Amino acid sequence: MLVTERLELWRPVAGDREGLRTLIEPGEVRRFLGGMEPDDHDVFMRLLRNAGSWSLYGYGTFIVRERGKADIVGSCGVFHSWRGFGRGLDDVPEAGWIVARGAWGKGYALEAMQAALAWFEREHRAAPTLCMIEQGHRASEAVAAKLGYSVCDRYEEEDERPLIVYRREAALLTLARSPGGKADLAS
Repeated sequence: MLVTERLELWRPVAGDREGLRTLIEPGEVRRFLGGMEPDDHDVFMRLLRNAGSWSLYGYGTFIVRERGKADIVGSCGVFHSWRGFGRGLDDVPEAGWIVARGAWGKGYALEAMQAALAWFEREHRAAPTLCMIEQGHRASEAVAAKLGYSVCDRYEEEDERPLIVYRREAALLTLARSPGGKADLAS
């Protein structure tokens, strides 16, 4: 588990399925997630993909909770991605964050991602990471910029909103700290 001043970042477990469903159920949260619907199959596959990243690569997204609380307020971290886009956008570490609607505006995505990226670089290597944000998602674009990501590509499919691809070199991490944004590794 990673601990920040306000958050706990946990490796996912099977019991997180319902909390993950609750996290992504509101339409406002799914607005920039490619239009997916959180049915039982999708939620289970999302949890399995994340568990698979942890199992095969030793990293994945964390389940985010406020310190000392049980409810899931986010899913944030670096996972291993293979989206089928080609052009160097497959088989790479990809950063991503989803924050519960009730936790928007609190800086949780930035705080959790600063901790997750610092942990990833310390434990796995100082490798570049990508993140993909649907065009027009201003809040995520702002988080990406504060984390040191810059636009490197664009991916478009017919009848879908374009994905803007961002890249971050590990050495460029600038910790735009939120109050108490320093992460400590807890046992």
